[in-house]
Amino acid sequence: MIQYQNEHVTVFQSALFQTTSTVIQTKEMVLIVDPNWLPNEVAAIQNYVHAIKGERETYLLFTHGDFDHIIGYQAFPDATTIGSLELQNHPKKEHKLKLIRDFDNQNYITRNYPIQFPELDIVVQEDGQQLQLGETTLTFYHAPGHTADGLMTVVEPLGIWIAGDYVSDFELPFIYQSAKAYSQTLEKCCMMLEKHSIQLLIPGHGLATSEHKEMKRRLEMASDYLKRLRQSVIANDEPALEALYQEHAFLSSFTEECHKENVSIMKREYL
Repeated sequence: MIQYQNEHVTVFQSALFQTTSTVIQTKEMVLIVDPNWLPNEVAAIQNYVHAIKGERETYLLFTHGDFDHIIGYQAFPDATTIGSLELQNHPKKEHKLKLIRDFDNQNYITRNYPIQFPELDIVVQEDGQQLQLGETTLTFYHAPGHTADGLMTVVEPLGIWIAGDYVSDFELPFIYQSAKAYSQTLEKCCMMLEKHSIQLLIPGHGLATSEHKEMKRRLEMASDYLKRLRQSVIANDEPALEALYQEHAFLSSFTEECHKENVSIMKREYL
């Protein structure tokens, strides 16, 4: 499903977890971000890219190495791949591939491309590192917290902010790596809004937005949640922790496990 489209940007949204896949086209290139989930959804992105690319080079950007975000990697074997140094050195590559295989096997899914962990052609090692493609500039920012290998990208002069699994319109923070790093990444997001002329924010899950007020609301929502979670953990306030869990959208065994992980990491870092 296409959830957002203009002259330069098409944002596809999966039926699963409202996960986004983005295709950006400029005079110089076509950039594909996190193609996912189901085979027919990946095929729709493939067909779209094939229809628009012409003679332009294609680039494939990974925001991080969670299995839903790398699942479509080999559907674009000729693309130049981009990701963080931490993604290149991911310590659990085989585990991520096992999650993909398990998902496909449990759901009787077959794919017409091999399942592999991304091999990167362009490795982002420094915060603020840039890639110049003609008149298009990609500026990369490390975004740890959710995962250690997170990467945010600003595409200029279009003013597109590719945020990965941050600043969703509905999804509260899932802390898989570090609560402290997550808070620092949110502070970096505020800096990015000040430094760049952002025209469109695209999260990894949920709706894209062009409204600056909405971008700030999402950042405040995530920051406030982390603050209250930290306070509740330090105070050992079980009713408050349960209330925080109830704030998650789409309550399920999955969100319950994510909440427990959030609490566990907060305890490890603040107690």
